[in-house]
Amino acid sequence: MVCIGSIKLPDFPLLLAPMEDVSDPPFRAVCKEQGADLMYTEFISSEGLIRDAMKSRKKLDIFDAERPIGIQIFGGDEEAMAQAAQIVEVAQPDLLDINFGCPVKKVVCKGAGAAILKDVPRMVKLTAAVVKATHLPVTVKTRLGWDEQSKNIVEVAERLQDVGIQAITIHGRTRTQMYKGEADWTLIGEVKNNPRMHIPVFGNGDVDSPEKALDLKRRYGVDGIMIGRAAIGYPWIFREIKHFLHTGQHLPPPTVQERIAVCLKHLHAAVAWKGERVGVVEMRCHYGHYFRNLPAIKEYKTRLMQASSCIEVEDILQEIADQYASSYILS
Repeated sequence: MVCIGSIKLPDFPLLLAPMEDVSDPPFRAVCKEQGADLMYTEFISSEGLIRDAMKSRKKLDIFDAERPIGIQIFGGDEEAMAQAAQIVEVAQPDLLDINFGCPVKKVVCKGAGAAILKDVPRMVKLTAAVVKATHLPVTVKTRLGWDEQSKNIVEVAERLQDVGIQAITIHGRTRTQMYKGEADWTLIGEVKNNPRMHIPVFGNGDVDSPEKALDLKRRYGVDGIMIGRAAIGYPWIFREIKHFLHTGQHLPPPTVQERIAVCLKHLHAAVAWKGERVGVVEMRCHYGHYFRNLPAIKEYKTRLMQASSCIEVEDILQEIADQYASSYILS
């Protein structure tokens, strides 16, 4: 069993990464059904929460079926982060996560996300302010360092643990790498195997198959793994990894019919959460992922991207279902 404060997770839990414009309640729901053990909201601006910005407040929506779930915030100001932590506490998540890893320019330019890796003392102060401001367990997601010359994650992890975080997730790239190149888990392993560390250490980066998950577990001894991009349009990765870790055998991949069923569930949840117009539009980024590698999908994908109503999407998905036998499996 892995514990984050009073939160009890199974041995070697699988975490769903917080992803901007992806990890909303409808997406989290399908991932939860397929075996995700702990999930996070999209990251939320501390300044946006304080200003009561509608978009930021909407991201606080969590549901009991998702638990345990964490709300993730980002920012570069101690007072704003502390106030945001208090606002988050009212939403009653199971934990609060701080984003010290987002590499995108619009976040870094505000001195937030991965930018804070350039100033470790400030990073520690921000973290301490959040820990002090809330009764929730506080966790952190970060990267190896700012660049190749400043891979300071071993020091960072120790110092953040010392001010009260209760788990850390480490993405195996620097900020300057963005999402390019191969994730390096070597330093993640060093953090986990540091005798000073006593909190759970989760690894993140390039986990896209059951074999890779098992290899990383064995080689680096992490307490669990976080999965991000590989789950988009393929929430089955959670159940497939779990089955492989327990049995050494592969589950059969989902058929086209199964993909359509989950895609429909995702669509209906999106429409229920945000209304038909917004829900249908926001689903457009998912269709290509649900049906990747499907022969002759281009025409259907174009129509799905142009569809403006739920019933129109349902009709197109039914056409896809009719086009392929129920036993058709994507490679």
